[in-house]
Amino acid sequence: MSDLKLNRSDVMKKIMAVRNNALVITGLGSPVWDLAASDHRPDNFYSWGGMGCAISMGLGCALAQSDKKVWVITGDGEALMGLGSLATVAAQRPSNLAVIVLDNEHYGETGMQRTHTSHGTDIAAIASGAGIQTTMTVNNPETLEGLTTALTSGLLPMVAVIKVAAGKPNLILPSRDGVYIKNQFRQAVLGATEAMHSS
Repeated sequence: MSDLKLNRSDVMKKIMAVRNNALVITGLGSPVWDLAASDHRPDNFYSWGGMGCAISMGLGCALAQSDKKVWVITGDGEALMGLGSLATVAAQRPSNLAVIVLDNEHYGETGMQRTHTSHGTDIAAIASGAGIQTTMTVNNPETLEGLTTALTSGLLPMVAVIKVAAGKPNLILPSRDGVYIKNQFRQAVLGATEAMHSS
């Protein structure tokens, strides 16, 4: 359990400042609100369900769009449910995928029960053990600066676990319409004409 925790809104502002044209896929819940509040745009894929699927969705996108950077922004509870996908990321070694885990050590969607990370489970260490070479834990301004550098020029794939304070994020709710989110993202990635032909 970490006593050093950052403000999630400040963290998102810092990260989005170096996003450039990266595609971003969120885990469900607070990461959706975080991304919508800090950098709402068509090439965000907001996940409202499918807990445990964010990393695997990001991997699929990274493999399909190998010329673009793909970021997964998710929470510790969602990441813990999909730990097996870290081994698949390690095996596939996509050189354009970054997984960013906003770890507040709680399940924000179901009543703020403590997650295993509050008892010492280390997602970055699990990712490293799975074979992902670039992993880090971010819990102060200096290591956050290191993360922003790694996101722009570091070796990918990467898993970064950011220890953030538990609390309510800025509540910005994008559309909950799954078809709309999918079509908007597809058009942003492929262009209107190509997206229409591939539907």
